[in-house]
Amino acid sequence: MDSIEREVVIDAPVDRVWELVTEAEHLGRWFGDAGAEVDLRPGGAMELRWTDYGASRGRVEAVEPPRLFAFRWAPFKDPGGLDPTEGNSTRVEFTLVEQGEGTRLRVVESGFESLATSDEQRQKNLEGNTEGWRIELAELREYATRVTA
Repeated sequence: MDSIEREVVIDAPVDRVWELVTEAEHLGRWFGDAGAEVDLRPGGAMELRWTDYGASRGRVEAVEPPRLFAFRWAPFKDPGGLDPTEGNSTRVEFTLVEQGEGTRLRVVESGFESLATSDEQRQKNLEGNTEGWRIELAELREYATRVTA
């Protein structure tokens, strides 16, 4: 399998969820827990930081407010590498759609099969990020209920 797909409904309007998934102030709280930096433009650099896991660098690939945000990132120890390249990174795409008074957020992370590592490690990376998205999207849904506009 080459990708992870997850959806979550968040009790907040699309414009608000857009802010939560694109602004460093918010990404560094619900996604990373030790801060983030985002140059919100195609080609812009980004970095997500975790207390337990260190930092992961990324590169913004698409910004279409308030509907689509995509980036390429390299969160894997194997294959390693600081800056995201074709062989060490995957693409994450957030798609936001209004659903009643809330927002349906779809996340697709793809490119696991093109990681320059063993089949076993590719599977470990896929499984780790599958569980990671389950946790992170639950954190986002909870974060959206308590953060003020």
